[in-house]
Amino acid sequence: MIRRRRNRTRGLATGLVTVTMLAATAWAAGLVWFAGQIPDAVADRTTRTDAIIVLTGGQGRLETGLDLLGRDLADRLFVSGVYRGVDVKTLLGLVRSASADLEDRIGIGDAANTTGNAEETAEWVRRNGVRSIRLVTSSYHMPRSLAEFRHALPDIEIVPHPIFSDHVKQREWWAWPGTAALIAREYVKYLFVKGRYMLDGLDPKEIPA
Repeated sequence: MIRRRRNRTRGLATGLVTVTMLAATAWAAGLVWFAGQIPDAVADRTTRTDAIIVLTGGQGRLETGLDLLGRDLADRLFVSGVYRGVDVKTLLGLVRSASADLEDRIGIGDAANTTGNAEETAEWVRRNGVRSIRLVTSSYHMPRSLAEFRHALPDIEIVPHPIFSDHVKQREWWAWPGTAALIAREYVKYLFVKGRYMLDGLDPKEIPA
């Protein structure tokens, strides 16, 4: 009887270790796949859209959005995730090269996270009759942002415009602990986004990539 219990315990332990190893392998393979989805260049620099959407929180995002607006690549700019109490004039004051002439073409929102960015942008898009947007955010943040925005704006054309930071070493991300940790966090958040869609009853085939 004791020997049977020991064998059963060993069998359960072996099964648990096997499942854990398989799960870890699948997670690691998914991480490598996800890292490959992070853009390493701006694929489309010239297509004009109805609006430019900037997600705050990363180096160079606002400056790039204002530059694109100044070059007339869109009629309007919406900056999502601005601190409450900050107005457009204050925002423009943060960027030395920004022109005050752009003020009337800029809208702002105060979302606290990427899901909120997509939701408040969707409301602004509907209110302003926008049919196409250029999405500006950090390269590592782009896959999750696109998933959220394609879900919130399924009928809107989205042109990705990634921003690249010097401190994020994308090409050899696995060799840089800081970059590896950043991408791993983004991957986990991306999985949560996908999981949320599935819990909401969305067909897996319809979940945005």
